[in-house]
Parts: sequence; structure tokens; C-alpha cells
Amino acid sequence: MKTTHNHLTLNFNRSTLSYTICHKSTFWQTKSDFEPFIKIGENTILFKSAETIVHRPVHTGVGSGFTSCYSGFKLNGEEITLEFETYVWIEHSTNDIFFEFIPIKDISTSIDYVSWPAPFDFKNNSSDWYTLLPKQQGLLIPNNWETKFQPDGFNGRFGTSGAYLPFFSQVKDKEGYIAISLTPWNMGYDAVHPANSDYTSVNFRLENSLGKMEYRRVMRYSFLEDCDYNDICKFYRKFAIETGRLKTLNEKAVQNPSINCLIGCAFVHTGIKTCVQPDSDFFDPENPEKNNHLTTFEQRAEEIKNLHELGINKLYLHLDGWANPGYDNNHPDYLPACIEAGGWKGMKLLADTIQSLGFLFGIHDQYRDFYKSAESYSDDLACMNPDGSIYSHKRWAGGSQSYLCTGKALYFIKRNFNEIKKNEINLDCAYLDVFTCNEGDECANPNHRMTRRESYAYRNECFNYLLSQNILPSSEEVNDWAIKSLVFCHYAPYDFMLEKPGSPKKGIPVPLFNLVYHDCVIEPWMMDKAHENEDYMLYALLNGGAPYLIRDPAYPGIDGAFSTQNKLKLSDDIKRSKIVSEFHEKVAKSELIKHELLDDTGRKQASTFANGYKIIADFDNSSFEIVKVF
Repeated sequence: MKTTHNHLTLNFNRSTLSYTICHKSTFWQTKSDFEPFIKIGENTILFKSAETIVHRPVHTGVGSGFTSCYSGFKLNGEEITLEFETYVWIEHSTNDIFFEFIPIKDISTSIDYVSWPAPFDFKNNSSDWYTLLPKQQGLLIPNNWETKFQPDGFNGRFGTSGAYLPFFSQVKDKEGYIAISLTPWNMGYDAVHPANSDYTSVNFRLENSLGKMEYRRVMRYSFLEDCDYNDICKFYRKFAIETGRLKTLNEKAVQNPSINCLIGCAFVHTGIKTCVQPDSDFFDPENPEKNNHLTTFEQRAEEIKNLHELGINKLYLHLDGWANPGYDNNHPDYLPACIEAGGWKGMKLLADTIQSLGFLFGIHDQYRDFYKSAESYSDDLACMNPDGSIYSHKRWAGGSQSYLCTGKALYFIKRNFNEIKKNEINLDCAYLDVFTCNEGDECANPNHRMTRRESYAYRNECFNYLLSQNILPSSEEVNDWAIKSLVFCHYAPYDFMLEKPGSPKKGIPVPLFNLVYHDCVIEPWMMDKAHENEDYMLYALLNGGAPYLIRDPAYPGIDGAFSTQNKLKLSDDIKRSKIVSEFHEKVAKSELIKHELLDDTGRKQASTFANGYKIIADFDNSSFEIVKVF
């Protein structure tokens, strides 16, 4: 079956269920050895195993293509109720190709995921053939890259740190495509690049929602010529504008002018109280001194005054463990302020000291982890699985926990933040932990049933509430779904920054996210000299970000906090921080219009911003140059 429009041809092979797309003179053919399938537990059901498969051409007023209806499946020899269609078509006004998976009759046994459409055959031993993955800040994998790519715990799920942006892309000899999920809430990408191979394979994974495949999944493939990863990202930026999800810092500052005060700040991340419960996975019975420690609010106030005296004139303090239970304990019943550290009066002293110096003050808070030690804890408020069970774990300091249904989060935020305000503590900022790095939650409790899409919407409602109180919202990382509401984050790193320094990179780090959204959100960057040939300060400059002056880890050994990293003198940290802060003030509100790899390995890079500033960095000798090019 075949359809053609404006130099774009779509062929469908009914016997192999494969597709070939010709964009002008460039061919994109799905892998012949890949068979689309449905995963149910340990079982794999192939599309082609359907008893009845009916294909038909479709021509509408907006495009042309073909549908395929699949029915009559068996699982372990028994018939199951499963029927679905695929609809693949060319939109004539844009020359985009849409792939749609449409459930007709759902299966009683939970489908885990559907793997369709097949990945393109992308085999060629060339660095001019590469794959773009939106894993955290961004990753470019040349076909001949020596290191294996393997997914992390988020497994490429859109809306998480595994995919800040809901797309992937491939470019071969400057001809490329971008595959965008238009329904990303229960989708992700599967990517494979074996070590020392000559290919990368990537395709969509369509996951269930509350155990079912009840709604249509839509993917849009757009084809570009004479392009590179900059063009791919700028194509997506136009899509973000078209769909209303792009909102710049300039636009956000109209509602909340204090955003301007955050630009150019040195970030200080430190805490008050740590208390690791005996049932926590982090509890260390052999070294009990590591489980609990305390710093008073007054001590922190003196430290901030000292930084001011040392020449820091713009600073933001992110305060962990400020409440009586201690860091990552007892949420959402976190109040009052830590009594041992000085209570509400001590916390007010710290806030007033910071603000009297012209600095900004914000707190760490948490409305996903639902600790069973909290008085408010109830299974009735926790996220329920479709089988009626309540997922729980005990990884973090507070021990045993479930997840709070996101639809309940805002009620607790209002309760807690009103109490903070009653105690005359004026917050400039607030950090709602994990919302932008963890997947949206789902809840099958019939009293507050929630899909993953609704969970993301509820999280944005929490950010918007803070904005309405003139409190700038932050979360752990960044994400496409949160851009309109989020002002800043804890970090938006490259994936290798969260691994032990010296670990081989899975590709070349490129700022895919910032090429789309740099002027929409403030990102602080790690400033470590990880080792002699890896100075993270250069990444901060290349990404036009803010600097971490002090970053005390809540959990050493994870989140990029490794004791092996080289520590500098405070005076050197301040000097480096000032350089990054000054550059951030110049470019924070400017679009990152171009990023360049000046050699094949990514050791030399350059970034150009819309207001004419350009940063050129050389990682081999830890040098950089800032110039004004227009």
C-alpha cells in the first residue's frame, strides 16, 4: 500500500507490517527483523499473530494513509478480548506522518506496553549518523560511539528525568527526522546502542494507564533536510510555541517580578537537621554518627553573613531539613520548624538575616513521598494500584512510605504554607521535591481516581499556587510538561554528571532541553572540578546557567554528590561562582540559539545566545572565552 504527497512517499508492506518512508531522496525504512508486539507480563503477543487483520486505504480532507485492524488474539492458547487499529497517514498541510494506535476492545489482563511503530534501520559506521535522546539535558549518540547506552530506572519514560522532552530524533548525513509524542503521559522511548557497534535503535513504547489501553496514542514524525541537532530542537521549540507550552522568564516576570532577583544568584544548598530512621535503607548501624546531625538556624545565618562579607552580593539559600522531623521525614506533616535548631524564632532569624542582605530564601518540601509515620497518613489518601494494593518502600531517610495521591497535595501545601506565614516567615522560593523528575502517579482509588496526565496537571496546580503567593516554585529537575509553571530547579544536568567521575559517557552531552527552553527556566549547575579534564563550570557557562557556590548533599554518593570530586578553597569557589553569575545575568532571558561541537568528541564546544553573547569552552585545558558576536 502506498500514498504520496509533496515529495513524501509512505509505503506499507502488509505481509511484514513494515513501513518505508521516502522524504525527497532520503529513505527511512523500519527494521525488517523487528516485529511489533504487545507485552503482557512475561508474554509477548505479536501483531501478526492476530487471527483477523484487515487493511484499508483512507483519504480525508486533510490527508491520506491506511488503517489496519487487528482482532482474534490468543494468550497461552486461550482466546482473549483484544482488538485495536493502527492508523498511519500523511497530513497534507505539513507533510508530517502520524502513527496512531487506537484501542477498540481492551484486554481483561493488564497490558504492560505496546512496542510500535518499529525503529528505523539505522546502521552505518559513521559519526555523521547519530541519535538524539532527551535523557536529562540531552544526549547525542554517534553510530560509532564506543560506549554502550543502557536506560536507567526511568527507562526513557516521557515526563521524567529519563526524558525531559517528549521526542527522539535521528540524523544521517544532515538528513533527519524528529518523532514527537503528542500523547506523552503514558509513553516513552526504548533505545539500544551496543558497545563498539555501528547503529542505534530507538522507538516508542506505549504504556497502559491504570492497567488499560483505553485511549488513542499519537506520534508525529517530521522530516528535515540539511539539518543538525540545533535544527531539530528549534523545530520542537516552534511546536512548543504552537501548542502554547512555551512561556519565557520575561513573561513569567510580569506576574512575579522577583524572578529578576533570582537571575545571577549564587546558589547555596545546605540543611538543618538529618534524622535517618532505623528502617530506612540509608540507615548505617555501623556508623551511627552518620544517621543524625544538626546545625542551628543561627549557625546558618552566620555562614550566610560570612559569604556576604567575602563578596557575594546575590545569593539564594535552599534549605533542607528545616522542620522538626528532619530531612525526608514525616511528610506531609513536616511542621513545626526544627525545635532543637531554634524553632520558629530561629527560622525567622535566618530568613530575616538572608533578606536583610538582599538575598533570597527558600525551603525544601515534599508532597509525593507519604510517610507512614505522619499523623495524616492513611491508605485512603495514598496512590492505589489497579489491583487494590498500595505500593510502599523505605529507601529515604524517613523510612516506610507510600505515595500521596497528587490530587490531595495542594490541600497539604495550603495548610503548611499558611502555618509558615503565620509564624512571620516570608518565603521567596519553595522547592517541591521530585515532581519534575519522577513520573506522574496513578491512583485507582474510586474516591480520587487519577491518571498520570491528571497527576502532572495537579503538580502544575501546586506550582501555580506558590506563584499566586509570590513564592517562586522549584523542583528537582525540569520537564516539558511543567514549563509554564516552573521558575527554576535543583539542577538540569547531563546524565553523566550523576555517575561517578571518570565513568565513560554514553554519548556526547548536548543541551537539547536548553536549545528549546533555556530562556524559560533558571537552572543552577554543579561547579565541581570532577577531575583534571572535567570542569563542570564550563558546562554551567555553555548552558547559560546559575552556579552552585555550596552544594551539601542530602545523601552522599547519589545525585552527583561523590566524595572523589576535587574540592576547592572557598575563595576559589567564590571567584568561579562570580564568573558564572555575571554571565547568567547577561543571558538568562536570552534564547540559546546555537550550540556547536567543535571537535568529534565534544571536548570543545560553543554556545551562542540571542543577545549576541558566545561562550567557547575547551575541556582539555579547562579554558573558556566569552565574546560578543553581534
